[in-house]
Amino acid sequence: MDKTRTASVPRGALEALPKWLICVPLVLQWLWLSLRYGSVTLPSAVNPAITAGGLVGETKLEYFRGMGALARAATARHCALPPGHHSLTGVRIAMAQAGLVFPLVVKPDLGMCGFGVRLVRDEAALMAYLALFPPDQQGVLQEYLPQEGEAGIFYAREPGARQGRIIGLALRYFPRVTGDGSATLAELIAADPRASRVQGRRDHDTVPSPGRVPARGEVVRLATIGSTRVGGLYRDASACITPALTAAIEAIARDMPAFYAGRFDVRFEDLQQLAEGRGLKIMEINGAGSEAIQAWDPDIGLLAAFCIIFAKQRVLFAIGAANRRRGHRPIGLLRLAQLHVMQQRLLDAYPPSN
Repeated sequence: MDKTRTASVPRGALEALPKWLICVPLVLQWLWLSLRYGSVTLPSAVNPAITAGGLVGETKLEYFRGMGALARAATARHCALPPGHHSLTGVRIAMAQAGLVFPLVVKPDLGMCGFGVRLVRDEAALMAYLALFPPDQQGVLQEYLPQEGEAGIFYAREPGARQGRIIGLALRYFPRVTGDGSATLAELIAADPRASRVQGRRDHDTVPSPGRVPARGEVVRLATIGSTRVGGLYRDASACITPALTAAIEAIARDMPAFYAGRFDVRFEDLQQLAEGRGLKIMEINGAGSEAIQAWDPDIGLLAAFCIIFAKQRVLFAIGAANRRRGHRPIGLLRLAQLHVMQQRLLDAYPPSN
């Protein structure tokens, strides 16, 4: 991948704004669309086979259930760890049945933004994680994908349309620092405004060996996840949207039950393979509630960024309206609020990511 450098946040970028301020114009358009379409929760009908259409409160495994052979082949191997069944024997059986070996990624089935996502390299690390995991929640074990390239591909299709389209594509870069041969890892992190986000968080473990001095030019990755909350960097990659990539994502989406809009988070080897739609491996799928993360590219101005997010909201309401005409009803506002509260509560209960 190119452009792996870290980036400061320009004052005119979306990332520079407090979250509450970002929400104000988005809520205003949502309310306007709600009046126009006659439902404040209409996007919950976007993906009828998923809880709330993937707007909030759905699990990661919901997207994988019912996949056909083509979509399953493009998805990382995984297995569920049911609530309360976290014995070493049970874990070994589940891993064997799914063909999983260490290292692995362990994560909550119901989560978001990388909360609770952890790379574990052996049984001891996995069992230590599960000892902290809420006993009433289901976990997920997934094969570790070593490819450096990661992308979020936002797909949308009107119900009944012959073909969907990719309406956004972003490259996700993991937080990292580059050694100079004299500064310690802790010093390099502290000196980098983006990388320093990994420090002092109770929801994310600090980098091991902070006193180590990386060699000059040595790139040190600081986290398994690429979320902006720990210093990840998103870059718009619209130039990689090609007919070949669109066809590949279309085939996967069509091989899922009633899936019309959402983001495929994939790993890939290089940008050429990404553009050609080859060798993609799906880590997660997110539905109506997934962010148009290309809007968080620091080089995209505020107006352009909000236009991207506004356009995504309009697509969700249009697809929800089409599915409503087909007999799929959006969930109630109270139920939506309950799902949101439940999800937020769980984020605080998960073990830290790494």
